[in-house]
Amino acid sequence: MSKQLLVFRDKLGEFASKYKTEIKKDPQFRRQFQEMCASIGVDPLASGKGFWSEMLGVGDFYYELGVQIIEVCLATSHRNGGLIYLDELRQKLIQSRGRTQSQDISLDDLLRAIKKLKVLGNGFTVIPMGFRHLVQSIPGELSMDHTNVLQLAEGTGNVSLDTIRDRLGWQEDRAMRVLDFLITEGLVWVDDQAAGKRLYWFPGLVAEM
Repeated sequence: MSKQLLVFRDKLGEFASKYKTEIKKDPQFRRQFQEMCASIGVDPLASGKGFWSEMLGVGDFYYELGVQIIEVCLATSHRNGGLIYLDELRQKLIQSRGRTQSQDISLDDLLRAIKKLKVLGNGFTVIPMGFRHLVQSIPGELSMDHTNVLQLAEGTGNVSLDTIRDRLGWQEDRAMRVLDFLITEGLVWVDDQAAGKRLYWFPGLVAEM
């Protein structure tokens, strides 16, 4: 079995060399190549100076993309509180990259690059939101309770204490603990202008509305 894997790795190297340009420029092709590598335990992103990086420049591509992700998240955190939809992040990256970088980037590329940012600590986390993803770019992990409230706010961008109690079936003290944490972390803004009740807004969920 190990001999077969070595042969397959050699063939994978030949494939990578032959289709180097396609792997670098086509995000779908790049994803399929990543899946081929994963099937035999090869990680072309494991080292920025490794064999695969030198052959393809793939490792450098993801590390550079990671730096650009950090820059966009820092630049927008004052507006969205450190939460941004993955597809919105992709659009902002495409705009910032401009014509100087011809490689197209996919949502899968972003997820792989963000995964590599884990070495920086828990400052970058991907939160599933139905068919979409939110990128959290501030330190501190969200608990399941925090995520439930976040998902409840999707669509409107806000929640109220009554909404949380009615939809999630929580007691008031549990709901307030979650909201107080989100406010402290800068993820939620308090709105006392609404008629009859206080609203808690997630600026990262309304940025594209």
